[in-house]
Amino acid sequence: MLLTTIGFSKKSLRTFVSALQTNKVTRLIDTRLQNTSQLAGFAKKDDLEFILELLNIEYVHDLSLAPTEGLLKAIKHKDISWGEFETAFLDLLSQRKIETGMQKMLGDGVPCFLCSEEKPHHCHRRLVVEYLREFDNRIEIVHL
Repeated sequence: MLLTTIGFSKKSLRTFVSALQTNKVTRLIDTRLQNTSQLAGFAKKDDLEFILELLNIEYVHDLSLAPTEGLLKAIKHKDISWGEFETAFLDLLSQRKIETGMQKMLGDGVPCFLCSEEKPHHCHRRLVVEYLREFDNRIEIVHL
């Protein structure tokens, strides 16, 4: 089972769309707490939904996969380290029991988890898919 992830920062719309098409993504799962910021450019919710509709890719915004406002502020302001964020966020995913709705969330086909970070190294989308892999060892993760 293939799970993909993508960040939109530092990507042109052409590069973003090409990555989704090349990897045959069928559902984009938005893991952002805020998805309407003017800073998001083409990835603002309404614009992104329209683009994905043209590509025949389903759009889902799932707040259960987003960090809390407090956790997000703490990491952005460097009040906590990445390691502390990772531990707190994984605890949050466990409390929310996101794995119980995993099959419905992933759907059929190739899902892709979206956030803003360019690379997955210090990004919560990576933590989400790695957490889900703990419940299904057939999961293969590809970061686009």
